Amino acid sequence: MADVIRVPNAKIALSTASVYPERTPDAFELAARLGYDGVEIMVGADPVSQDIDVIERLSDHYQVPVLAIHAPCLLVTQRVWGRDPWAKLVKAQKAAERLGAATVVVHPPFRWQREYAREFETGLARMRDETDVTFAVENMFPLKARGNDVVPYSPDWNPIDYDFPQVTLDLSHTAVSGSDAMEMAVKLGDRLAHLHLADGLGVTNKDEHLVPGRGNQPCAPMLERLANTGYSGLVVLEINTRKAASRTERIDDLAEGLAFARLHLAATS
Repeated sequence: MADVIRVPNAKIALSTASVYPERTPDAFELAARLGYDGVEIMVGADPVSQDIDVIERLSDHYQVPVLAIHAPCLLVTQRVWGRDPWAKLVKAQKAAERLGAATVVVHPPFRWQREYAREFETGLARMRDETDVTFAVENMFPLKARGNDVVPYSPDWNPIDYDFPQVTLDLSHTAVSGSDAMEMAVKLGDRLAHLHLADGLGVTNKDEHLVPGRGNQPCAPMLERLANTGYSGLVVLEINTRKAASRTERIDDLAEGLAFARLHLAATS
């Protein structure tokens, strides 16, 4: 009997961050053109990414659903949607509910956000009780300074050993931290709810977000594992195309990333 190819229900989305320095509307256009299942909105400096009315119109115009919202958790987005981290998460939740997105991606708090960090686990638990939206806490990475690890996050850069029922696994961040991504996936089990698909070479303090297959991370084995376990979460291509020599090269990178994901997100039985 011939092998049977089984493809899980997981959808493949394009992060709007993957088209930078192009903008959020361009991400919708390219996601539609290339055949992505939807987009993940990286709420950032681009005013369009912050405006849910405009996002809704873009989604309707391009017939591309918003599948996830990435809350503004970066250093460079500290003032986006205000400075209160809980208010940001509430706004991300409301945006997800309105747009029909299943997931909000959130980073662990920075250490200087002491009150937010102290209440992070219990606060997220309360929010989960009030909505069907999933809050998937993302793995980050320590920084190297004079040979020592500096961890700017609290309780830690790695959410695996904490009481978060849903986690985002980012394969560029595993490269920076020197983590074993497959081991992390095994430990997470069903808690792995969201995958940021990217690659990296593990350059010190450099979050590369390479096209999958161009670094040393187990991107293909990870997708194949998800396929074999019947993964139903979201796979999001989150790559860096800032240095693309032309728009054509950027589009080629986005098409290559999608083809890689489609190829490997399948199981043979």
